[in-house]
Amino acid sequence: MTSSRKSDGLPLNLVRRAQQGDAQAREDLLSHYRPFVVAQAAKVAGRYVREGEDDEYAIALIAFNESIDAYDPKRGVSFLAFSETVIRRRLIDFFRKARRREEVPLSAYDVESVEGHVLNRIDVREALGSWTAEQEAEDRRSEIAAYARVLESYGLSFRQLVASSPKHKDARESAREVARILSEREDLMAFVQRERRLPLKELSKAVQVSRKTLERQRKYILAVALAMRGDFPYIKGHFT
Repeated sequence: MTSSRKSDGLPLNLVRRAQQGDAQAREDLLSHYRPFVVAQAAKVAGRYVREGEDDEYAIALIAFNESIDAYDPKRGVSFLAFSETVIRRRLIDFFRKARRREEVPLSAYDVESVEGHVLNRIDVREALGSWTAEQEAEDRRSEIAAYARVLESYGLSFRQLVASSPKHKDARESAREVARILSEREDLMAFVQRERRLPLKELSKAVQVSRKTLERQRKYILAVALAMRGDFPYIKGHFT
């Protein structure tokens, strides 16, 4: 295999560089394939998906980022084909969890409403469940849009959050713990809100993490701290 070999129009070494920790290479991949991520999310969702507003896009973007780390050209599958599979699986898992409801008992009977109309309990329950799911989806879309605006005010984006996410689970958990501590410190958050950046000197004294690591993870820590600090219950669930 040579460095000139291509993977779906992009050099394979760009994927390799991202896997080796090159943040710019990962950002380039996320930026270049943004339309692809949107298209795959829409395909699975069966409807138009809005970037920065719909949770399907957020899940698809996270899955695409995951596919960058997991891709192995030796398997003989193109990068886009592999990414499409990962995105589809993650979205299907997401939909299954979101739509999980209690079993409707087989003994459900037709009942008469106060207006004299015959209603089927299963039909009513499914209608209420559908309305609830649609309302929850709308709440999530509004929350993601609000969070995106907060990130933008700090010079960040959802794509940068994904790109800067530590690759290893232990590192992610450590960064999230730093973000939690930061979000709960009024003095540190006052600095963040005033300066629009992390108080690296003071934060390094409050946590058992080196300043070098804090600098490397600063975008991720800041984005997570903003989610934890704000009124973003759905988004917080991704970080706890």
